[in-house]
Amino acid sequence: MEEYYPILKKCALFDDIKGENLSSMLACLGAKEITVKKGQTIFREGDTANCVGIVLSGSVKLIREDYYGNRSIVAHIPPSEVFGETYACAGISSLPVSIVADEDSICLLIDCRRITTSCTNACVFHSQVIFNLLRLVACKNLVFDQKIEVTSKRTTREKLIVYLLGEAKMNGSNTFTIPYDRQALADYLEVDRSGLSAEISKLRKEGKLESEKNMFKLL
Repeated sequence: MEEYYPILKKCALFDDIKGENLSSMLACLGAKEITVKKGQTIFREGDTANCVGIVLSGSVKLIREDYYGNRSIVAHIPPSEVFGETYACAGISSLPVSIVADEDSICLLIDCRRITTSCTNACVFHSQVIFNLLRLVACKNLVFDQKIEVTSKRTTREKLIVYLLGEAKMNGSNTFTIPYDRQALADYLEVDRSGLSAEISKLRKEGKLESEKNMFKLL
């Protein structure tokens, strides 16, 4: 586990936690390390929503499927980022999404109740972790609001442009790389892949963007 301490120190859940406290903190929280293969489901829709996960290596994605099996990517989670905290803190009985490894990954799982309930040892870091969790949930709600802004647009073109402009702003550059291939981007935008590819081709011909796989440049 110590080899992943540099990643954990970057994790927002552990902001302002001293490095020398990481080991005792993880033991107190009952953290469990798991290894998953690309495409493997970590949690399935309907599973009990009580775990907070942290990506140590690789990446995972949150997927929602409707009654007809149409898939939508809710979020992509890279190393040092947290997943599942919103659902665990909400106290809902089952997950509304599936959490799947986007590549071979190693994750850390913590029962949310071990975070939100003060331990008998009165650990000095526990109140800080609770505060960090509250802030994480608030920030994740902002991320979900941003996706709603994108997917609420009426056309594939509008959704794509709003998404790319948001990525450019977040990266502080008109050239950036997104975490999705074409199919995954279509799933995230909740559009048809062929229609998405057609709109990207049109924007290229119009001289409004350049793209190569998951790299984009706004002109």
